[in-house]
Amino acid sequence: MAPLDHDHITQRLQSFPGWTLEPDGKGIRRSLRFADFGAAFGFMARIALAAEKMDHHPEWFNVYNRVDIRLSTHDAGGLTERDFRLADTIDKAFDDSTP
Repeated sequence: MAPLDHDHITQRLQSFPGWTLEPDGKGIRRSLRFADFGAAFGFMARIALAAEKMDHHPEWFNVYNRVDIRLSTHDAGGLTERDFRLADTIDKAFDDSTP
């Protein structure tokens, strides 16, 4: 899978508020906040199951109620449609988990 070019990435990001492009253009990031640790960890568990089915796994970091996520397709050396599909899954799960 070939990485997306900068123009395509910029266009795709318009549909993903909250996600930011890394300076090198090879990854996107988003930070999410939840009510507490249990809500954050439950969210991570749901995304882990979805990511496993997609065979595409996020880089993430969790402290208490915050989950920081980075997406990139390492095999392609940058961003691919796989990253945006997983970002969409993450966004929908987050929307469903917040009141």
